[in-house]
Amino acid sequence: MASVKDKELYQKMDMHSEQLAGRTQQTFFSAEESERFVYPEAYEVDFAKRAEFDAQDMEITDVNLEIRKLMSQSFGHIVVKNPNAKHSLGVGILNRLKLDFEGSLGYFGCGLIDGPNVHVAGRVGWSCAENMMSGTVLIEKNAGSTFGAAIRGGDLVCKGDVGSRTGIDQKGGTIIVGGRTGAFTGFMMQRGRMIILGDAGKNLGDSMYDGTIYVGGKIESLGVDAIEGEMTELDQKWVSRKLGLYGLAAPNGPENLTKIVAGKQLWNYDSLEPSEKKLVL
Repeated sequence: MASVKDKELYQKMDMHSEQLAGRTQQTFFSAEESERFVYPEAYEVDFAKRAEFDAQDMEITDVNLEIRKLMSQSFGHIVVKNPNAKHSLGVGILNRLKLDFEGSLGYFGCGLIDGPNVHVAGRVGWSCAENMMSGTVLIEKNAGSTFGAAIRGGDLVCKGDVGSRTGIDQKGGTIIVGGRTGAFTGFMMQRGRMIILGDAGKNLGDSMYDGTIYVGGKIESLGVDAIEGEMTELDQKWVSRKLGLYGLAAPNGPENLTKIVAGKQLWNYDSLEPSEKKLVL
């Protein structure tokens, strides 16, 4: 539990202003505590211990169960051969793990994950890494629509092009697209950052509440309440460092990226008069 001094600091920083009824929902963490904050069912794995299997003739459920079986045997590096664009592979992994797919994934690949480092040698379908909490997912080729929907943390990277609604409802983390992205990218974005090295389709950042989008190519149009922001030196350094982790670089240098942020006209939308709402929309 936090000390009285800690609570006084939270109050000064206006982090304790919400009045909660009933039992408090706040949890205070301390870096000095000896307990490990991991899932109760998480496995102890050894990254030097490698296993591989062929998913060619396996059902989807069997592939995911095999991954969990190998984790329970302490394998920390798992290679799945011939995933053959099957749907919903690598989902729900709440564990540190190095997971390689030697091929392409179908819809909903690597969704609901918290911790693994995933590499996909091929393409992915719709909704890859939906609701991702932490870890990394690296796609070597292209991705379908709703790439990184509702992502909350970690790095989600596609070196090729992606479809529409990339990062819809993004709540944190980083999404990187090495090529182009489709319409309504960043729709209803709430937090986090997105780097698009190619062109962006219509209605970029539509109805975004917060967060930042960097674009290296042309923007077809901005969505409601999305505006251009100032590209600072801090932005440039962060982008260069983040792209460097995955062997990528801004096409014309980070200083020439276009920065898109929320205009924040929708923050108090419900309190606006009807005539004012028309102006915002």
